[in-house]
Amino acid sequence: MINKYTCKNGVRIVLEQIPTVRSVAIGVWIGTGSRNETEQNNGISHFLEHMFFKGTKTRTAREIAEAFDSIGGQVNAFTSKEYTCYYAKVLDEHAPFALEMLADMFFHSTFVEEELQKERNVVLEEIKMYEDTPDDIVHDLLSKACYANHPLGYPILGTEETLRTFTGESLRGYMADYYTPDRIVISVAGNVDESFIHQVENYFGSFTAKRKASETKAPSFQPQKLARKKDTEQAHLCIGFNGLPVGHPDIYTLIILNNILGGSMSSRLFQEVREQRGLAYSVFSYHSSYQDSGLLAIYAGTGSNQLDMLFETIQETIERLKEDGITEKELTNSKEQMKGSLMLGLESTNSRMSRNGKNELLLGRHRSLDEMIEEINSVTVEKVNELARTIFNEDYALALISPSGQLPEPILP
Repeated sequence: MINKYTCKNGVRIVLEQIPTVRSVAIGVWIGTGSRNETEQNNGISHFLEHMFFKGTKTRTAREIAEAFDSIGGQVNAFTSKEYTCYYAKVLDEHAPFALEMLADMFFHSTFVEEELQKERNVVLEEIKMYEDTPDDIVHDLLSKACYANHPLGYPILGTEETLRTFTGESLRGYMADYYTPDRIVISVAGNVDESFIHQVENYFGSFTAKRKASETKAPSFQPQKLARKKDTEQAHLCIGFNGLPVGHPDIYTLIILNNILGGSMSSRLFQEVREQRGLAYSVFSYHSSYQDSGLLAIYAGTGSNQLDMLFETIQETIERLKEDGITEKELTNSKEQMKGSLMLGLESTNSRMSRNGKNELLLGRHRSLDEMIEEINSVTVEKVNELARTIFNEDYALALISPSGQLPEPILP
């Protein structure tokens, strides 16, 4: 049972009581990410996330870390293209303390110059580490190929140039614009009762901030082909197709389609590319949904001498899926995998907290497990085949990082 409460200032609280566990997960979700940035401040959402751990008016960065260690808890954060989350997981007896800590970090971080400078260097090293991982950065290159100059094409980490411009004043200005009550959801899951909602409200229910007028606009999918030369052992290939936004009526159909294409070990791409032809160790597909758009992507890494063969194999697999459709067995197996994933997620307070937080932030509603299973069961072979023909009949975007920087052949529409 999920309890939802809206504070007078607009902050939303969602609490799922799970009396059979001894842990509590608390997440502070903010509806802003790299999509809300400009070319000039790209990366500020992620940098701000880092700075929340660097000291408050009453605690140093070390004291924040020691506070969670002293209670055997976990604290972390992440930034995506459309939201940021700060979260903690602790024993139920320490839930009030964890909430107070998160609130202190949220409201009282100081952003002093000494810590700003140190953390700039930390994030610069993070960017360099990312650059040394071509199987990661190729996905950023694909976003750029798909969305061009739209903010969805920006890297979440930002760049070395933009990072050097961030100051305490610019961070506070960004918070004033986007860390507003209407954009904030506090998600709690675990062994706490409804009275915990009032504890959350005591911290987050009274602050005020004027909402910044939304300037986001829907992107148009750009089927660009981008290649980057880099001294790597493998060629790293990503292919992207226009997908579906969050909350689309066919989203479960697309999830099943993706699972059959490349979302599991029994998927067509895994079986054809890896098991049958031995062309890659890593090959998979995934779908990313945004508020008004989506991206269905395929990734594979292989030796440069096999790139053309890999690319042709992927194209042939897509063509067979589009022309011949899926089988009843594939549909049944995929449905059972989805149900299993949902059930296993119920065993983790972190998973429940994350699901509830994202659902509230992006959709404003929560489906029961029975409702989700009903939607999964309603997907038919015909629905999947129709969606496959729709998605794969459109032109695709492509990103490649390889020693030669040469696009694979043949590039077909």
